[in-house]
Amino acid sequence: MKLPAARGPMSAALIDVLSGKGGALPSPPLTFDEEDLHLTLFVCYEFAYRGWDGVDDSWEWDPGMLRLRAAAEKQFETDLYALVGAPEPVEPETVPARLREIADADDGPSLSGYLRARASYDEFREFVMHRSVYHLREADPHTWAIPRLAGDPKAALIEIQLDEYGGGVTPRMHQELFKQTMRWFDLDLTYGAYVDSAGAATLATNNLMSLFGLHRRRRGALIGHLAAYEMTSTQPNRGYGNGLRRLGGDPSATAFYDEHVEADAVHEQIAAYDLAGAFARAEPDLAGDVLFGARCALALDARWAQGLLADWAARRPAEVAA
Repeated sequence: MKLPAARGPMSAALIDVLSGKGGALPSPPLTFDEEDLHLTLFVCYEFAYRGWDGVDDSWEWDPGMLRLRAAAEKQFETDLYALVGAPEPVEPETVPARLREIADADDGPSLSGYLRARASYDEFREFVMHRSVYHLREADPHTWAIPRLAGDPKAALIEIQLDEYGGGVTPRMHQELFKQTMRWFDLDLTYGAYVDSAGAATLATNNLMSLFGLHRRRRGALIGHLAAYEMTSTQPNRGYGNGLRRLGGDPSATAFYDEHVEADAVHEQIAAYDLAGAFARAEPDLAGDVLFGARCALALDARWAQGLLADWAARRPAEVAA
């Protein structure tokens, strides 16, 4: 992936150093601007995925970059606590039911409803561009939890991830299916091609998974994040698929969304009971973290959807208000 354009002093300093234009990283600031914060985190986190073109992989464990990442993570975690509250102790046996309550109470804007019924070709295309930042590495952040689990939770997570990776068949991998959707919109299939087009809200939804996935202490939150995604996936993906068909999308273009309608109806139960429930029983001190991760996932996704819908409304207010 090519290094992106900077969005503030810290991301600029980091990108300059990584590209060989700067000497050393400055001391991290006490606070970051939101765009600067999430681009800085995204650049740091990418070393745990596929790295940056022309940048030595040894930067992944560079002490200076890790200090910068830690400072940015501290602000991000503070922002998350302000948004959804800190994790609180809960009875492990209640976790599946409480996850269902969180999913059912999700009152975020209906982005899927808009895309299903009203979105233009260009709006749907923009949606796909934003989502490509995650979907071209779909499932990868949650896979980090596998070596941190044992027994029933580990088996449940592997069952879910096996479907995400197409049962070991490359064309069936969800990452590959999404390329078919992108191809229909004549988009660049290159991994990370649209990072520069993705604002802080989009990057934050991705950084959240990396934050949880890269820290063993956040394994409960990572499981809760995945459970929330699986438990709120079927209806939105049905809407996305139908919206794409409304625009003339063929079966290849809609295959990604249609696959999620079918797979996630099964994954929902596995994620709530076999994964999250079993994990809470095995590690009761982290049961509250499971719910925290679920709340964070839905809150950041809702904020991203709200921003995208607001942008579209501002571009065509008369039609949206009709």
